[in-house]
Parts: sequence; C-alpha cells; structure tokens
Amino acid sequence: MANKLDTMDLKQILRLRLDGYSNRLIGATLGISRNTVNGYTQQFDACEFGLDELLKLDCSNLEELFPGKTSIENPRFSGLMKYFDQINLARKHPGFTCLHHYEEYKQNTDNAYGYTQFMEHYNRKYSKVKGSMKLNHKAGNELFIDFAGTHLHLTDKETGELKAVEVFLAILPCSQYTYVEACFSQKREDLISCIANALLFYGGVPNAIVSDNLKSAVSRASKYEPQINKSLKDFARFYGCVINPTRAYSPQDKALVENAVQLGYQRIYYPMRNMTFFSIKDLNKQIKILLKDHNDMLFQLKESSRRELFQTIEQTYLKPLPEEKYELKEYCRAKVQKMGYVYFSPDKHYYSVPYRFIGKQTQLHYTKSTVEVYFNNERIAKHSRNPAKGVYTTIKEHLRSAHQAYSSWSPDYFKNMAKKHGQAVEVFVNTLICQNTYPEAAYKSAMGVIHLHRVYGSERLNNACQRALDGHGIKYPIVKNILERSLDKEPLSGDQLNDTKPHIPPHNNTRGASEYQ
Repeated sequence: MANKLDTMDLKQILRLRLDGYSNRLIGATLGISRNTVNGYTQQFDACEFGLDELLKLDCSNLEELFPGKTSIENPRFSGLMKYFDQINLARKHPGFTCLHHYEEYKQNTDNAYGYTQFMEHYNRKYSKVKGSMKLNHKAGNELFIDFAGTHLHLTDKETGELKAVEVFLAILPCSQYTYVEACFSQKREDLISCIANALLFYGGVPNAIVSDNLKSAVSRASKYEPQINKSLKDFARFYGCVINPTRAYSPQDKALVENAVQLGYQRIYYPMRNMTFFSIKDLNKQIKILLKDHNDMLFQLKESSRRELFQTIEQTYLKPLPEEKYELKEYCRAKVQKMGYVYFSPDKHYYSVPYRFIGKQTQLHYTKSTVEVYFNNERIAKHSRNPAKGVYTTIKEHLRSAHQAYSSWSPDYFKNMAKKHGQAVEVFVNTLICQNTYPEAAYKSAMGVIHLHRVYGSERLNNACQRALDGHGIKYPIVKNILERSLDKEPLSGDQLNDTKPHIPPHNNTRGASEYQ
C-alpha cells in the first residue's frame, strides 16, 4: 500500500464504497491516490467483517485492524523502493536528475512504473518535511547572482596541468533569463566585472542585486543588517541599484539561482565534459553557445522560453545602463605632506592637493585611469593616474603663490629675470643653465645668482658675472666669492688675461723640468 490514511478517511472510503462508488471515483472525490484506495479495499475484502460492521467500529478498533501496512506481497513495488535507496545516495551529485534515473530504471525493469508514478512514489518516500514560502517575483525588480560550487578547468598547453576556474551565474527571477560566465576567482575584481557583464547582457539594471554572503560582496554577514563591501556599494551607486544579501544559511531566499546552478550543470557542464579549453576566452565562447540554447528552450509547463518571457515582459522594466563603463575603485589613505602633495603608495607617485589641507589625513579613491583625493567625504583633488615612480603630478592652482612661481620656472623665465640686471648676468645665467644636461638642476643656482643683486646691487652683480665669464668660472660660488672679496671692482684687462708670464717669482730653490726626468 502506497500511503497510510487517517481512520476518518477510512470511514469515508467505507461509506462511498457502500454507496457504489468505484475505487477511481473514491480517489477523485477524496483527493486520495487510486493505488492507496485499491490497497485499502483489498484489505477490506480480506477482512472477516463486512463493510457495514467496519463502519460501526470506533477509531481505535479500526486502527488496530488497518495499521497502514499491508501483508500483500508486491515485488514490483518492493523493487522500486530498493532502487530509490540506491539513487538517493547520489542526490547531491552535480547534475543529478530523476528523469535520468527513471530512464535507467525503465531499461533495467520488465514491468516498470510510468514516470508520473515513479515521481509520486519517490516524493512520498523522501518527502520534504520543512515547508517554504512561495515567492512572487516582480518584473525587473531583482537580479540573483551566485557562483557554482563545482569548477570548470583550463588546460596548460605545455604541461597539461588543469587549472580550476570559477563559474558565475545570474538570473532574472521573473523570466528566469540566465547569464553564465567563467572567471578566474571569486575576488572582488572578478565579481564586479562579472556583474557588469551580466547587466550589459541584459541591457538594463534591476532595482536590486541579490547576492549570497560572499566575502567579496559582504564584509560582515548579519541576519538583520549585513555590511556590504565598499567597492560593491560604489558599483551599485554607479548603476543606480542596491545590493541585498540573502540571509545566512538560507538558500531558499534565492532558490531560482540555486536551480539555475543545477541546470547549468546539466546543460553547460555536461555537454562540455569531453572538451578541452586552453584559455578563458575560448571557454566563455562555448558557454555562450550553450547558454543560448538553454535560454531558448521551452518551459515544460509554459508555451514560451526564457528569452521570450524576458523580451516580452521583463526587459521593459529594467532601468537603462549608464553611458560610461564602470571602473573598479580601490582605496587607500595618505597624509598631505608639507609641500602640498599626497604620496600614492601603489605607484610610488606624488599628487598635489590644495595647500590648505597640508597636514590633513585624506582618503584616495583610485581606478586604472584616475586618482581622487577626499577629505571628510568631499573630493578636494582629481588627477589622471600616472604610473611613473617618484614623479610629482601638479595642478598649479593647488600651490601657494610662492610655490606657483616655482612651478613656472623655465630657461626663458630665468633669462628674462637676469636681463634686468645687465647683459653679463643674462649671459652667465644662460650659460649656467645650458651647461647642465638636466636644466632643472641649475634653476636654484641661477636664482641664487640673480638674488645677489639684493645685497650688492645690479651693477656690481653684472661686473662680477663678467669677471666670472672671463675666467670661465660658471658657478654660483665663484660669483658670490668675487662679490664678497670686492674683486668685481678690479676688472681684468685684456693684457692681464693674455699674459703668459709665470706668476711665481724666480728663486734659487726653483727647479726646472729637467730635474724630473
């Protein structure tokens, strides 16, 4: 007998049997399986009491006579129960389906049950004790995301080594339109990239993205108020949606994406089981082909496919995509240095900020192309990212007025300044800068020479520069020494410069070159 009934149900069967109802009609009237009714009527006929006498018995006596177990030998049913015990061990295996095992059962059994009876007996034997609520999904309201528990693999061309890759799945619950993509990891960068590709695949944005409690999505799990990862929050802000993690240990909250994972095993994993892939690009190309077939497949109980439901119902409810593509943001902290720059440690680069923030602790938000500096959640500077190490990127308006003048230094700038103090000063400064391979290295020396006019005046500075030029001493210390010793007041004549007579006076102890041969 397939099922045990309450004694009140037994009395209803007895009454209907006395009224001349057939077993099929009794089952339809009471909502009981015909096999169950057949099993009990066989026991009624084998009982020593008549139907009228059985109807008059109280519930306890009726329970003793019909405890719900049959002594009738049924090899067909017993064989099915033994088969269920075998297949139920593999129930958690990826890709498990009752239809597959029914086909196997049918091939190996002479008098097999039909598929409907097969499933009815299986569900009775392994019935779900815990109930769950039926969720009604609004079109365009949510997008469920998850990673498959079983990996796919790439093969190394040289060594043949297998490298496991993750499989990301997303599903719009109203139409069940599905997106699948292979990626290298479940890290934040790959997760956000996969979600962005999924939104591009759907051509729109839902109101909420429902994720599992992944470490890359949720910084701190909580039953009531989970803490969302900052990068994922920024991603949601960019696309105009929200992140809504499911409750911990509650897969029923996203049952459709869990079911999509199982379908992915059957319709994507299984057809590729004998294929070899050497790159993630080739793997995703094959996934895309199989995914199209999956989305175009008709539902068993609906005269439409996932794609048709998406295009006719759900697509119009999605919000439009942003014009620009999202760039993943990273974060770090930096203190504004005394010279008005923050040190960007990932690239070992310096970026300017407004000088009034000197000494303040700031937060840097950076992408592959930009670096933004924030103080108290207010953006105070934005720069194009420069990967050069040890280099200073400056916005002139960020500096003090004195620093702004420093940033405008150039050879022409010093030449114009030197011209005001005389031709010799102009030539000296120009020569000083040009003799350096890196002109910026001579800027401070040139400024030092020009600033000597503040102490000695322009006329003396011009004379000192002329004397230094005549003596080929193109250095700041030489000009400064000339002025300090007042040598600029005694200019060299042409005869003095061309005089080749030794300046050492003759002496008895002086020896010539012949003494050193």
